[in-house]
Amino acid sequence: MRQLSQIETLVMLAGGLLMVVGSGASLFLQSWAAYVFAPGALMFAAMQMRQRYEGQNYVIRRLRRMMLLSDILFLVAALLMFANQGNFLRLEYLSYVKYVHNNWIIVLLVAAVLQLYASHRISSELEKDAKKR
Repeated sequence: MRQLSQIETLVMLAGGLLMVVGSGASLFLQSWAAYVFAPGALMFAAMQMRQRYEGQNYVIRRLRRMMLLSDILFLVAALLMFANQGNFLRLEYLSYVKYVHNNWIIVLLVAAVLQLYASHRISSELEKDAKKR
């Protein structure tokens, strides 16, 4: 795996911290939460997408695709957070409640579980590869 530079690592950590602060503030019904979560998700996803794997291990490639999917889901959760603030999609009220209202939490949970699983498995697969060489 391509290692991030020190600045890229700091940007990624800051993005993760902003995502935690934004999602926590949203649970306390703060109106500014989406404006903190969205840049954090963008920073986190961008830095993770900069990490590349140039090796031939198919398992790690599959896990990287899983991480990229979770990055996209983080961005979708940010979009749904904005949509949760008001019905700017101009949906009927029942459709809005059914498809948009607080569904960002489910998307965020799926993304976090995928991220956790993939990062744990990638580190163990990289250790296996290092032992083989």
